[in-house]
Amino acid sequence: MKNFTEIYARLRRRSLKQYGLLTGCCFFSVLLITAYACMMRSPTILNVLPEGGDSRKQVMMVFVLAVIGCAVFSLYAANLFFRYKSRETGIFLALGAGRGQLKRQLMGELALMALASCGAGAALGGPLALGLWQLFRLAVVDTEEMALSFNMDSYGMALAFSAFVTIALFILGRRSVMKTNIIDVIQESRKSEAIREVPRWYGWGGIAMLALGGFLGYIAPTVFIRGLHWYPPEGLTAIFYLPALPGLYMVLLHTVVNGWSIKKHRYKNIISTSMMKFQGRQTVNNMLVMTVLIAGAFFAGFYAPMLGTGAMMGYDSRPVDYAYFYRNDQNIPGKAQVRQLAEDYGVNIIFWAEAPMIRLAVDGEYEVESEGPMGTTYEVKYSEQMQSKLFLSESSYEALTGESIDLEPGHIAGIMDSTGSGQGIFGGNAGVVTNYITGEKYYVNSDRELRNDVLFGRYVCDDSDFEKMAQGLPEDWQETMVFFNVENCEESYDFAKALFNAIVDASGQEVEQYDAWDPVVRDREIMESGEYFMDMYAPDYDQRDSSDFRLYWKYMPQFRVLDKADFVRTTAVFLMLFIFIAIVCFAAVYVIAFTRCMTIALNNSQVYEDMAKLGASKKYLFQSVRRQTAKVFSVPSVTGTALIYAFYAMIMYFNDSRLSLTEITGMGVCLLVVAGVSVITWLIYRLTLKKVCAALKI
Repeated sequence: MKNFTEIYARLRRRSLKQYGLLTGCCFFSVLLITAYACMMRSPTILNVLPEGGDSRKQVMMVFVLAVIGCAVFSLYAANLFFRYKSRETGIFLALGAGRGQLKRQLMGELALMALASCGAGAALGGPLALGLWQLFRLAVVDTEEMALSFNMDSYGMALAFSAFVTIALFILGRRSVMKTNIIDVIQESRKSEAIREVPRWYGWGGIAMLALGGFLGYIAPTVFIRGLHWYPPEGLTAIFYLPALPGLYMVLLHTVVNGWSIKKHRYKNIISTSMMKFQGRQTVNNMLVMTVLIAGAFFAGFYAPMLGTGAMMGYDSRPVDYAYFYRNDQNIPGKAQVRQLAEDYGVNIIFWAEAPMIRLAVDGEYEVESEGPMGTTYEVKYSEQMQSKLFLSESSYEALTGESIDLEPGHIAGIMDSTGSGQGIFGGNAGVVTNYITGEKYYVNSDRELRNDVLFGRYVCDDSDFEKMAQGLPEDWQETMVFFNVENCEESYDFAKALFNAIVDASGQEVEQYDAWDPVVRDREIMESGEYFMDMYAPDYDQRDSSDFRLYWKYMPQFRVLDKADFVRTTAVFLMLFIFIAIVCFAAVYVIAFTRCMTIALNNSQVYEDMAKLGASKKYLFQSVRRQTAKVFSVPSVTGTALIYAFYAMIMYFNDSRLSLTEITGMGVCLLVVAGVSVITWLIYRLTLKKVCAALKI
């Protein structure tokens, strides 16, 4: 007679697939979260993503979705395992085994599985992130800035998630053993989780709740910040997205139970439809997680095409091939030096224009923050010397652009971008202009707007006003703008690179500043608080090819051929980070879908055997399996893709109450990304279908 331990061990060997499924799911979840955390907390990433910026918030938002998805996936796998184990647990109890004895055996197994799966996932997460990053470097771009390093904080996140998985396994395992009714324990594995009748209004009602939740969540920060002058705590505004979750659940319920078509043949496909309903809760819960992950994956995946499309169209639409500006106290290459450099590289300059600019203080409103019992609030104050702006004369503007304008004395015109937008950072509505050195004030009317992408954010004034306003300004408050075109611009990269290096080499430490640095704001901040935060940060001339320098240096030239050719190099960290995030989320989706489909096959194997004995053909059985498998893949894919695409379009529209040509084109390119991912999803669906059919011997 064998003892209890030997019998338990033999049963374990007969159930290796179930043990392997739980261990694999836990391993995969911890692996993905660790890899994501390692990437998200890497100094390489944190040095590029500005603190408090939208990019960091997007990364964190998708990370939260990934954590929720992987956590639910792990719990789902655990519940499947314990349902399977319930039959043998009940039999042991019926034969007289003690609950304590069973619990010790089960807890030992769970401890071993948790240690192996979570430990391996946490250990391999870093190498996975590093491996994918290195593949990107080999395939896309490799720069000094791309060297990936890890922060130990990321492993703290991995350990926290591993602890959650382990604790959840122990709690669920203990609950499965401590059930009192032995018959219920034995029959646990046979129980269905059917969905009750679902009203047809759930479909459109769910869509309405989705739209409401998306709109409220997006508009809430604007209401708090602009309306109430209050910066809500991090994550508070996410509460307003909550109506979207029950809405999404209602849509998925309606899709699984009722479908969206009016059925003429009520009993068509009744077998596959009924199977989905009998296991409806598990199916819909999995679909919910998959939908959220797909939405997060596309949210990250759309970043590259939107950024790339906007940048390339912006470069092509520039009115001039080469543009740069400099402070007059700097010894920057002028016309003679540039022409000589162009001659050295065989480049022919066909147009040259340069114009003086002056830096003046303009009036406006600024925010003064304060800490209170409700958190950070701010009040708006008006100042006649709120910040500084560069001014050109009307004749200088005409020399640079060829556009003739006639401004009356006392009138100024703000230069918007080519679409007429201020991009949320420039109003073009100054009313008081001040020579900051002499203190001379000029009251002006800013009742006209001009459009030019390169000169965006500057003002144009009457020639006579320009002369008066410039009186007494030292060289460090005067600047020069240079425009020029060349023949065969696309072939002048080497010249552009050499000129860029010459400009940086000639620039002194006085202009080693970020574009947000402002002398007027600096004086006010020092007077009010004793320090100016932008003095603590500066781009590094030695890192002139880094994203940080190229994107944020105050005097960064705009050379069309250089910007286009080096776009991927300049934005590589951003692009690779969001592509990595998309890959992680899609990988989780595909594993969840595969696991769910295989579970459907295992749970319904007896049904398919019975149908085959009753005369069902192989073709009929295959069609039944295909419909269930296709639904697991298609419903979350279509729903998640449609949701995030509509949300993205809403964001683009509400940014400036319109959709520009660049945004529409970018959304079109995003459709190509959707098409590419759909092909991959279809291939994985076909592989899954093949595995399910093999498991059912169809």
